[in-house]
Amino acid sequence: MKKKGFSTRAIHGEGENFARALNPPIFMTSTFSFPDLKQAEGVFEFKEPGFVYTRGNNPTLKQFEERMADLEGGEDAVAFGSGMAAISSTLLSFLQPGDELLAHRVLYGSSHKVVREFLPRYRIKTGQVDLTNLEDLEKALSSETRVVFLETPANPTLDILDISRIKELIGPEVALVVDNTIATPYWQRPLASGADVVVHSATKYISGHGDALGGVAVCRDKEYAGHLKFNYLTELGGVLSPFNAWLLLRGLKTLKVRMEEHGSNAEKIAGFLQGHPRVERVYYPGLPDHPGHELAARQMEGFGALVSFELQGGQKAARNLLSGLEMIKIAVSLGDTETLIEYPFAMTHRDYSPRELELFGLNESLVRISVGLEDPQDLLSDLEQAMEKI
Repeated sequence: MKKKGFSTRAIHGEGENFARALNPPIFMTSTFSFPDLKQAEGVFEFKEPGFVYTRGNNPTLKQFEERMADLEGGEDAVAFGSGMAAISSTLLSFLQPGDELLAHRVLYGSSHKVVREFLPRYRIKTGQVDLTNLEDLEKALSSETRVVFLETPANPTLDILDISRIKELIGPEVALVVDNTIATPYWQRPLASGADVVVHSATKYISGHGDALGGVAVCRDKEYAGHLKFNYLTELGGVLSPFNAWLLLRGLKTLKVRMEEHGSNAEKIAGFLQGHPRVERVYYPGLPDHPGHELAARQMEGFGALVSFELQGGQKAARNLLSGLEMIKIAVSLGDTETLIEYPFAMTHRDYSPRELELFGLNESLVRISVGLEDPQDLLSDLEQAMEKI
């Protein structure tokens, strides 16, 4: 049977249709009962399907996991209460004291903190290298390396990293974990390029409306997914609520149309910024002069909806720009219907040391926009009037 299209699968899925409900029911229960001890034992021993306790499994969560696994091309998925719960649990599931993790030099601020501060407390060695240069990765690999972790596009510099070449270089014994939050499965499917696990902050584009926290890890291997769920999710407790799972399922129904509009608006804003005299540099993979443009065109099916740029005038200019906006909102996060702007130097990436900021190219004039779904002319007008106030 011919595989259905992306939006059809995002809307309908292949899971159980409870009571023929058009929208899935929300199973707001912590505990599930059994008709007899025999069935209880069968479920506990994984000999028959069933549910015990929402910290381990729940029909609403399961439907979200199945939907995400299908869209990403994975064998199974594990839902978490946040993107950071998904990331930290996934990394811990591969690592023991004495092991090494290598990550790209640019990561979201909280991911950076996990890599630089949290994991080393447990005698796990970590390093950050420029994964746009595969020679640097080759030099950094050691017999202790167990995981390579990256975002592509990276937040906020929008570096594009070659997933298939990186996996080819590190080999099957090293797990490749890719954060696909920015691209979403609509524009990029890292498992098809060799990744072992794909993680998302589902709070962002999967939700799409800024009203639900959630995370998910989509796995190439079904047995590993069970290990992640029952040895890490249930023990560390970063569980997604059934109500938020329902909101994320709702978000998936419009993912394709939202991403198309996000991307269209982002292209217009990137073009405007590139031609503006107050802008020093624009980071957007859709621009032909972006260092990762050709790779993004091969590896992705769209260029995303984040645009970062450097202003002439440094920190003062950046602060004045944000203060001068009238419609675009100053806020962390991304992927909402509203256009959000933030200043990584003072907000999401403030935990980077001054040396790291300089080394990783996160200077004090860098501003990041998560382009929303407003009429593009209104966004351009707001940016134009704010630029005049710098």
